[in-house]
Amino acid sequence: MKNLISLLSFICLFLSFSILQAQENTDTSKNFKKRSPIYDYSEKQLNNVDTIPDFESKSQKLKITGTIYENDGVTPAKNVMLFIHQTDENGNFELKRQNKKRYVHHRGWVKTDADGTYTFYTFVPGKYIYSNELKQILPIVKEPNKPEYKIETFLFDDDPQLTGKCRIKVEGTNPNRILKLDKKEGLFVAKRDIVLGKEETVAY
Repeated sequence: MKNLISLLSFICLFLSFSILQAQENTDTSKNFKKRSPIYDYSEKQLNNVDTIPDFESKSQKLKITGTIYENDGVTPAKNVMLFIHQTDENGNFELKRQNKKRYVHHRGWVKTDADGTYTFYTFVPGKYIYSNELKQILPIVKEPNKPEYKIETFLFDDDPQLTGKCRIKVEGTNPNRILKLDKKEGLFVAKRDIVLGKEETVAY
């Protein structure tokens, strides 16, 4: 009798665990489709340098470097993830699909080193074709043990749309986000430093 009770208890426990596990798997699948793209690097080993897909084939190659600092603007912030995505040179967000989730093809991830530095090899994006928006690269930041959040986009100093009141506003709030391109050895080079907590725009 005791053996029967023990067996029934074990079966109940196993079924409960199986149901719970199935629920967790369902939630994970659901979250995968809705979660921030900063987590979609899969098994990729992150370091402080990354290359955007199709970099080699693009005519306006761009190297972006910078340092991410803690809130004090002085202390380098290590192990901070920075994700970017952008349009192609024609202003289109080229979309791909993986596991029933759509994503922007031209994207990349870095994680800052002990000096807080990062580098992206990408290309100058085109202006989004369905609006009069500026040419821009869209970033998301993930600090250790904190939720991810969007920061102000990367803009371009030579963008003809960046004029008048728009330029004055950007330069008055965060001039660091305007990339000034310098041509060196066949590619454009630009720098943007980021201070955590100073550029947050939208939390997820």
